[in-house]
Amino acid sequence: MARQLSAKKPKHLGYTLRTLMAYMGRHKFLLLAVAVLVTVSALANLLGTYMIRPVVNGLAQGGIEALLRGVTLTAGIYLIGALAAWGYTQTMVKAAQKVLFDIRRDLFAHLQKLPLRFFDTRRHGDVMSYFTNDVDTISDALNNSFAMVIQSFIQVVGTLTMLFILNWRLTMVVAVCYVAMFLYIRFSGKRSKAYYRRQQASLGDLDGYIEEMVAGQKVVKVFNHERENLRCFREKNEALRKAGTGAQGYAATMVPAVVSISYINYAIVAALGGYMAMKGMTDVGSLASYLVFVRQAALPINQFTQQTNFLLAALAGAERVFEAMDQPVEVDEGQVVLEKQPQDGWRWKKPDGTTVPLRGDVRFQDVTFGYEEGHPILKGITLFAKPGQKIAFVGSTGAGKTTITNLINRFYDVQGGSVVYDGIDVRDIRKDDLRRSLGIVLQDTHLFTGTIADNIRFGKLDATQEEIERAARIANADSFIRRLPQGYETRITADGANLSQGQRQLLAIARAAVADPPVLILDEATSSIDTRTEALIEQGMDRLMEGRTVFVIAHRLSTVRNADAILVLEHGTVVERGSHADLLAQKGIYYQLYNGMFELS
Repeated sequence: MARQLSAKKPKHLGYTLRTLMAYMGRHKFLLLAVAVLVTVSALANLLGTYMIRPVVNGLAQGGIEALLRGVTLTAGIYLIGALAAWGYTQTMVKAAQKVLFDIRRDLFAHLQKLPLRFFDTRRHGDVMSYFTNDVDTISDALNNSFAMVIQSFIQVVGTLTMLFILNWRLTMVVAVCYVAMFLYIRFSGKRSKAYYRRQQASLGDLDGYIEEMVAGQKVVKVFNHERENLRCFREKNEALRKAGTGAQGYAATMVPAVVSISYINYAIVAALGGYMAMKGMTDVGSLASYLVFVRQAALPINQFTQQTNFLLAALAGAERVFEAMDQPVEVDEGQVVLEKQPQDGWRWKKPDGTTVPLRGDVRFQDVTFGYEEGHPILKGITLFAKPGQKIAFVGSTGAGKTTITNLINRFYDVQGGSVVYDGIDVRDIRKDDLRRSLGIVLQDTHLFTGTIADNIRFGKLDATQEEIERAARIANADSFIRRLPQGYETRITADGANLSQGQRQLLAIARAAVADPPVLILDEATSSIDTRTEALIEQGMDRLMEGRTVFVIAHRLSTVRNADAILVLEHGTVVERGSHADLLAQKGIYYQLYNGMFELS
């Protein structure tokens, strides 16, 4: 199926062109070779057509030798053109792939440096489209349009030049038809542009809807929502059909209109040329060559017209890609680094050369934060976690529990107050080193395509098989892993679809265990594990948490009873703090929550 193209003009055409040309400039010698070969091919086509004149005149005069020379020379010219065409297509493929390789590499490298906010505010499908649809449009333009535009330009200019050389009087008629062609192309282009914009918007809406429905198929089937989904799809598909019909309706008339004008032009020129030949105003060879040039005149215009949409779509796609690459990266002004010393273990090294031991002392000092300006999530939070303590956060959804952990690892930076880690403001610590000291088990488990061992090793890329198996035993994942067909070499596909939710969560815990971090964050880490499995991993988790500072977020209050301190959050503030026994004795919010959970269980 042909790709839907948008002829929407890029907003920043100059910048987009300069950036794309800069990428192409990295391979300028290949592209220069393409330009030279395209020029040779186009000139060979023009010269070969001109050779009709001496061949026909030689035939009319009965000169066999002149005829043979002309035919041989024409064959040689076309052979050179064919070889040049083969050469530029092969060279263009290499040049295009090198340019696309550079763009994809730089785009992916830049996305890795963007803050989490960028991904939180965009659909995954939109980010993926940078690498698929947008890069594909650039690929189409480089592989097809770059050489074609050069060739079409040379042929248009060359054809007009040859027409003037052969018969300037007839060429005045041809020039009028050329003007008519360009006027219609301009008229049709203006009319179709609005439809193309509407088509692109409808296409994006439809793609986003399909992405959401495919990702949520389980929910769709649970609630028998297939018929309603099909109705919504038909509405969006119909909107795209109408916009596409309007856009393609105007665009599709360009080529037939140009061809029709060229036929009329050819008929007029043929009649006038025949009259001039009978009156002796031109020779037969010149007329034959001239008529072939007139017949070919519409071809480069058609080619150029067809490439216009490809070029505009490519520039629109390139603009999206380059806008993503211009997004500001994570700000990291930290200068404190993490070093492991043979005798003293891990230590923070400050710019002045002094070091501080990595102990896991985390403190929030009057912290204020909101994801959107004017909508604070945390309001003056002050809390502390001493080295080796297990701190639990409980509270209703949206109270700010996960936000606190996002500030510890600097997924986001505080807007007021400070987060202090071993006496150092986390903003002064280099992000890579800060996150290397933290282990995180998220509520939404994400597994990568690969083996079980590869996914556990993601927590520590140089982990040995022995370390991987030890981490699995800590998380009590070793037993179920060994029951799999290939054990630790069992391949995971589709984000772990061949495993149960509880098994995926156990692997995530093992992945954190192999990293052996001094500070551990468990964000609903056991939310998808049944009570029996949860009981099995408690001993392993206790071993993992021993000597470490641990932050636990849990709705299941049974998982936080042994915490050193439990913090109850409501509307972005800490309303209660204490041990399990202390909070029950206070008979406050925690007491009500706990008794409610107990009654439910």
